[in-house]
Amino acid sequence: MSPVWLVARREIRTRVRTRGFIIGTLAVIALMGGYAGLMAFIGNQVGTTKVGVVPEAAAISQPLQASGAAYGKTFQISTVPGPAGEQQVRDGDLDALITGTADEPRLVVKQTPDSSVESALNAIAQQRAMDVELGRYEVDPAAVRAATENAHVAVTSLETNDPHRGERIGMAIAAGIALYMFLIMGGQMIAQGVVEEKSSRVVELLLSTIKPHQLLAGKVVGIGLTSLLQLVLIAGTALLATGASGMLTLPSAALASTLVWALVWFLLGFFTYATVLAAASSLVSRQEELQNVISPVIMLLVVPFIIGVSVLPSSPDNSMAAVLSLVPGFSPTLMPMRIALGVAAPWEIAVSLILSALAFALLLRLGGRVYSNAILRTGSRVKLRDALRAA
Repeated sequence: MSPVWLVARREIRTRVRTRGFIIGTLAVIALMGGYAGLMAFIGNQVGTTKVGVVPEAAAISQPLQASGAAYGKTFQISTVPGPAGEQQVRDGDLDALITGTADEPRLVVKQTPDSSVESALNAIAQQRAMDVELGRYEVDPAAVRAATENAHVAVTSLETNDPHRGERIGMAIAAGIALYMFLIMGGQMIAQGVVEEKSSRVVELLLSTIKPHQLLAGKVVGIGLTSLLQLVLIAGTALLATGASGMLTLPSAALASTLVWALVWFLLGFFTYATVLAAASSLVSRQEELQNVISPVIMLLVVPFIIGVSVLPSSPDNSMAAVLSLVPGFSPTLMPMRIALGVAAPWEIAVSLILSALAFALLLRLGGRVYSNAILRTGSRVKLRDALRAA
């Protein structure tokens, strides 16, 4: 393992110290923080409705403010004179102005009234009108409300509602996108590095001191750990930013489980795809030919990613996605998404891990042979059949 770690350490030092790695990572972290702050600001603005109330209708302020929770809104109430309030509505400082009296309120808006404010105001006006009518017949409105407020429809739920379903879906999509992006970027770094060393003949010097499979393993481990470091930094910043902004309220255990499994599947998926990409890229000697040999491998990542982001959010229990998440090559993207959604059974996780590990062992053996027999052959593209035959 000493030569493998020597190559891995060289890859880590070479790539982590580059300006592109540092600036790229910091830029993504800054974008993540800015996005979380922007979403929190927008969410706060959308969830808050500024309502002005003239002094003559001040009695309506308290019930209106209390009714906001029923509509998922926060009604920010302020008392303003009528003429000044209308001007604030025109200027956009107020979303609505309530004039008239508490018994006969009027809603003044710039164009279209907020449906939640209108509905809440109508409910309050109807309740006050009913109280007046009950008073005429000498019936206590409070007693009527006490007698009727307990009347409700009995509901039987066949399944427990997950209050964090929306957040789980968001986490699943984020995990799928992150894994897809980093697997693609890391795999392409491996492929480009192999072709660069082959075309510049550097690989000939390296193979004079270490064996081909050691060089391959060192490159995969080094670039894999570099990509893992970048993934952890970006994902950790994203979690901190969303948690601090109040966008993420999932229990810490669920967050930790999602993150740990995402990292596990990233490593397993990266080592698998990187080995295949390194073997494929060793068949060519020029960057111009590289895309032709790595495109089929990249497509294996695109398909599960599309299935994950298009099917799982609306149908987490989809049987096709469940079956494909057990298939090696599809598991690194689909399984962590299903784990984030809370629909992956323990036996499914275990089976997918075993199958993926076996597939990796097989691909490592075949990829190592192809790499060993093609890496020193320059000039025209080496056919896969010839590389395997030479093995």
